[in-house]
Amino acid sequence: MMLDNFEQIGKFPLGLFTAGMRVILILLTAFLVERFLRGLIRRFVESRLKDKIFKKERRAQLETIISIFSGTSRFIIWSIAILVALPEFGIDISPILAGLGVAGLAVGMAAKSVISDFIAGVFIVLEGQYYVGEKVKIAGVEGQVKEISLRKTVIEDKDGLLHLIPNSQIKIVAKKID
Repeated sequence: MMLDNFEQIGKFPLGLFTAGMRVILILLTAFLVERFLRGLIRRFVESRLKDKIFKKERRAQLETIISIFSGTSRFIIWSIAILVALPEFGIDISPILAGLGVAGLAVGMAAKSVISDFIAGVFIVLEGQYYVGEKVKIAGVEGQVKEISLRKTVIEDKDGLLHLIPNSQIKIVAKKID
């Protein structure tokens, strides 16, 4: 009996190895899909806006749109990858998915402001109200736009402070034109 246990010490559990390989494959696939989609989004946006906007404004709008769609796709891809990888660690995702469904319903009912932010963010980007890198005054904050997402706009003021402004609260934009 003691000899049998001693022989097991040098053996690597095959199940752990295969589960680990599957997790690595899942993460690698998520990484590759994210990279592929980022390139696809870039090519699609550039082809759609090729002749509509010129000069510096064009590049700023392209980068903003690409950033928004790439960030959204990154979130979705990695969320799915995590949910696919969890069973490899012995975690049953059925309760997680059921909980997410119930939470989604509750969040959907309470997400009026998030939906407003999202819609406002889409119009900010599509109308080209301002772009990343431009100097603006929004909601009483003056500075350079550092990031635009569908939820918020981030502005860095002259003191180096970052201001996060929900897009639904942006009513008036003052933009410095160079």
